[in-house]
Amino acid sequence: MINWVFDWNKREGPEGMLRRLNRGWSVRILVTLCVALGLWFQPGAAVAAVVQTEHVILFVLEGFGQDSLKGGTMPTLSRVVKEGSVTWSATAVKPALRLPTMVSLITGMPVEKHGITWNVFEFSRGYPRVPSVFDYLDLSGGRDSAIFLMDESLYQLARPEPYTDYQMCGPLKPECSTDRIVSYIRQYFQKATSGHGYGHAIPALPHFLVVHLPEAGRVGAVQGWTSKEYREALRSVDKAITSVLDLYKEKKLIKGTTLFVTSLSAPGQDPGQEQADAAVPMVPWIASGGGVKHGYAIHQPVSILDTGATVMRTLGLQTHTEWESHAVEEIFQAAFVPAPRLSLLE
Repeated sequence: MINWVFDWNKREGPEGMLRRLNRGWSVRILVTLCVALGLWFQPGAAVAAVVQTEHVILFVLEGFGQDSLKGGTMPTLSRVVKEGSVTWSATAVKPALRLPTMVSLITGMPVEKHGITWNVFEFSRGYPRVPSVFDYLDLSGGRDSAIFLMDESLYQLARPEPYTDYQMCGPLKPECSTDRIVSYIRQYFQKATSGHGYGHAIPALPHFLVVHLPEAGRVGAVQGWTSKEYREALRSVDKAITSVLDLYKEKKLIKGTTLFVTSLSAPGQDPGQEQADAAVPMVPWIASGGGVKHGYAIHQPVSILDTGATVMRTLGLQTHTEWESHAVEEIFQAAFVPAPRLSLLE
């Protein structure tokens, strides 16, 4: 139908078109159609196609805020912000601790509902009982996840499931660093694309990759938030983000990839320690890539709880539960289109 309108316009011009419309066509109906499609009778006009996102990356930082980008410290993340949608005042949770905040991030529930208020791994307490975004991704569309975490407290989240792969290190292991976690991800990609899969669970690259990069927050809490060491840690985090994105470019996946960036804490806050301030912390929340508006400042209120539902919305999936996570619909260029469910062989 669209091509027919273009050919008609080229052969007969506007006058011929109107003569035909007088033979029973409604001018108003066709003009409305052309406006909706952005055509306006221009020869050669085209309708932009929206690329379906197949992969999502979530970078979870610590000690990161808008001022962290000053001075060119984080060039890759600065470009991500310019090319995507951002709010610098997403609400986090109380208590503003690493483990409770991360649990809220992946379950879409406030602390009072998921019940994890402590900040160290306690084996006797078991895993969170509430479903996570990883569970919903599998139930709604058969999507797998890979999670790379850099703190021992987050072992509390490593519930064994056939649709998730976890890999962890932390400050109790001297060899654990931002560079080391990137090397783990690179090894994961090599194995996952080898044709033999990775480990016992996921046979290919996951649809959802979570990367925890807390180095800047740890250094800032010890060395000071205006120190040279803090700025160097920000550079290290930015380098790690660059390396992960380069992996997707190497695999020719970047066009179908959307990334999200948020932080468990803002500069000046240590998620390893209880904060004296009773206010709910504000943290950055950034989306960029396929299907996301460019250079856009988000107007609606955003919570860190909304991350999970927005990830699902990005992949064309929905959840019909009592989850308190809601998709940040404002960031998307086009209306929601459900993705086809993957077959068991994919």
